[in-house]
Amino acid sequence: MKFLKTITFIVFLLSVNTIYAQQILKKGFLVACGDDKLFIIDPAKSNDNHTEIVWSWEVKNSEGLPKEYIPLLKSLDDCKPVMNNKKILVTSSSGATIIVNIGNKKVEFYAMTPMAHSADILPKNRIVVANSTHKDGNSIELYDLLKNEKVLFRDTLYSGHGVVWNAKENLLYVLGYKHLKSYELIDWKTENPSLKLVNSWEIPDNSGHDLSRIDDENFLISTHNSVFLFNSKIKSFTPFDLLKDRKDVKSLNYSHKTNSLVYTIAEESWWTENIYMVNPMKTIKLPGLKLYKVRKAI
Repeated sequence: MKFLKTITFIVFLLSVNTIYAQQILKKGFLVACGDDKLFIIDPAKSNDNHTEIVWSWEVKNSEGLPKEYIPLLKSLDDCKPVMNNKKILVTSSSGATIIVNIGNKKVEFYAMTPMAHSADILPKNRIVVANSTHKDGNSIELYDLLKNEKVLFRDTLYSGHGVVWNAKENLLYVLGYKHLKSYELIDWKTENPSLKLVNSWEIPDNSGHDLSRIDDENFLISTHNSVFLFNSKIKSFTPFDLLKDRKDVKSLNYSHKTNSLVYTIAEESWWTENIYMVNPMKTIKLPGLKLYKVRKAI
């Protein structure tokens, strides 16, 4: 009887831990990355004097990651919540892309990706990565979540900085130095999938930096000198009023329903220690961290 009670208690603890793990990254929480660290932040409990960190992860303490990847993850630059907010898709400009399971903090995918700046999940658990200016970069690369390090497809993209999948259109949008492009999925049910270029648009300013999705047909693009709204239905770029003419915006997260905005700006060379919010208006600080991008769980 005592043995059965012990087993029952262990099962109970495991179920509680599973539930807790699923709740770590709630809708509206922020994922921030910089240096070799990831953080999940509760913005509602954060203010100018306090940052409510509910979860953190550091490369050197990770499980499931080959040791040779540690120096390739010293400068994390994008960290997207994926798979129902249970995992984080991470890129590093030092040369790698990984997926971290939030619940157990283990690395579940890894690949060497030169000067990686952004990534996204595509159907059938495939991963697309945008690589920036590097002798082996300037590209988008396609991977399978279950096949570490194996490139399935590659296309050129000068100064790749953004990738966003839009399920409504069944199109992938990618951002480079001077162009926004869209791709369709080809041979997706086979072992040899690829991407086919559908459209390419010249953006209104040089140095395309961040690409984020607002809804089924609206996207935000940051450049060196400003931020623009792109509408995929009418294929147009217009200034984004909340950050019009704002230079060096590194990441953007906007909800048109609440008119709320979360963003980062390069304030010390390419990095910052601050996360800025609009509606509600506040600044969240991560002192001592070379923060690059922040993403909002939806």
